Amino acid sequence: MLKKINTLFVTMLGIGKLPRIPGSYASLVTVIFLYVLFHIFSVPADIFLFFLVAIFIISLFAVNLFIKDLTNKDPKEVVIDEFIGQSIPICLYEIAHSEITDPARVLTFYFIMFILFRIFDIAKPYPVSYYDKNFKNSFGVIMDDICAGLYVVAILVFYMIITS
Repeated sequence: MLKKINTLFVTMLGIGKLPRIPGSYASLVTVIFLYVLFHIFSVPADIFLFFLVAIFIISLFAVNLFIKDLTNKDPKEVVIDEFIGQSIPICLYEIAHSEITDPARVLTFYFIMFILFRIFDIAKPYPVSYYDKNFKNSFGVIMDDICAGLYVVAILVFYMIITS
């Protein structure tokens, strides 16, 4: 029973078991989920940030348990790392832009964050590649996506500096 619950958690309720591009599906579901959470249910982003930290800590143990007996220590079906990595730029965007309510503008930035995150997650520039290659455990699985998310944050901060 615990193994099934853990599998549902690390695969984001089975999204990770979808064929071909489960990471992209998980990222897209995360973007949609966060838009609904922040803009339909009006959950404050700073409260969600505490939830995200808890998810990160739980994920370290859950992913480790899932990959324990596998030879591939970064299986494609583990997509909770995409949830964490994709959530970081969106959550920080929401904290920085809490007064923006124009849905078109918000959706545009969400789309940009989705595309940038997928580019950095797939291309794996340093240090994303460092964590991916050198840590064959739950820390490496999760940290490469966190770094990809932080790259998106850096691009958005750079954009905000240039346009202000």
